[in-house]
Amino acid sequence: MSVIIAGVMRLPPENLASLKPHMSTMLAASRAEDGCVTYSYAEDVAEPGLIRVFEVWRDQAAIEAHFKAPHMAPWRAACAEHGVSDRKLFAYETTAERAL
Repeated sequence: MSVIIAGVMRLPPENLASLKPHMSTMLAASRAEDGCVTYSYAEDVAEPGLIRVFEVWRDQAAIEAHFKAPHMAPWRAACAEHGVSDRKLFAYETTAERAL
C-alpha cells in the first residue's frame, strides 16, 4: 500500500520568490527520507500564490517519520514567516496503480 498526499497551500504571490529557497531545501530533505517515493510543489498557473502539493510515501509509518524529521521545524517557521495559509492536504491510501 502507498499513501498519496495531495492538496494546496496559499501564500501572498509576492512572497513566493523568497519562499522558494525554503521549498527547495524541504524538497531535497524530504526526497532523501526513507519511504519517500515522490515529493513536489507546483505553483498553479491560473492562481498566483496557490501551491499544489503532491507526495507519495511507501506507507503511513514513513509519513509519521517525515512529520518528526528535523527539517520540518525550519519549514514550518518559513511558512509562517512568508504568510502561508489555507493549507489543505489530504491522504489517500492506494493498493494499486496503472498507467493511463
